[in-house]
Amino acid sequence: MTFSRRTTLMGLASLPLLSAPSLSLARSRFDDNDPINFGARGPASFPVHGIDAARFQGQMNWRQIKREGVQFAWLKATEGGDLLDPEFKANWKAAKRAKIPVGAYHFYYFCTDPDTQAKWFIKNVPRLKGGMPPVLDLEWNPFSPTCTLRPPAAEVRRVANRFIDIVEQHYQTKVVIYTALDFWDGNNVARLRRDNWLRSTAKHVEQRFGVKDWRFWQYSSTGVIKGIEKEVDLNCFNGSQDQWARWMKANGVG
Repeated sequence: MTFSRRTTLMGLASLPLLSAPSLSLARSRFDDNDPINFGARGPASFPVHGIDAARFQGQMNWRQIKREGVQFAWLKATEGGDLLDPEFKANWKAAKRAKIPVGAYHFYYFCTDPDTQAKWFIKNVPRLKGGMPPVLDLEWNPFSPTCTLRPPAAEVRRVANRFIDIVEQHYQTKVVIYTALDFWDGNNVARLRRDNWLRSTAKHVEQRFGVKDWRFWQYSSTGVIKGIEKEVDLNCFNGSQDQWARWMKANGVG
């Protein structure tokens, strides 16, 4: 994920544990300006890849992006109770027209209450039949000039669960949780009992987080894809094409 202007820089638990496909399956078609060798079970061993994007990616040709093999996309929609990514609406409509499964994510801001944030997300993200589930992005933002609050773990989970309850009731689908290692370790994010989307761009996600039941892995922030003006985050799904089809059906995607 990419931080917003608040910084100086910028799914179902009931499904069975997924297993990595063999290396003989389709490989990622994406280039990377800073590739990492993750070993035999690295991202290239997973057949289903997608992106997440925000205004920082510049111009995006979604029909070209689809031709390059992107199978899903999450777009930054909102942050806190008053920020809307200025490119969200245009990219949302264009990704839909290109028939890429697309969803939206919300960057949580710990100085605004969860009800306000959930209502802001709902106000700006339409219900989309067949779209990707909404995402709650839980991270510490060390660059924020307006909010340095770091609540204790129990409070983090309380406000996250409140946001999740409101959003899930509105969209009638499970929320996916995105997070990085420092937040995961300190706040017991696994207790939220949602599909996890984990960031690990230097080491294999299972080595870094010590878990195998991740659902999505953000493995690069320096991806290069035709149709996208600037570098983009790359992600893979933990499973085969058949497992992807089952996950999509369970989450109303497609």
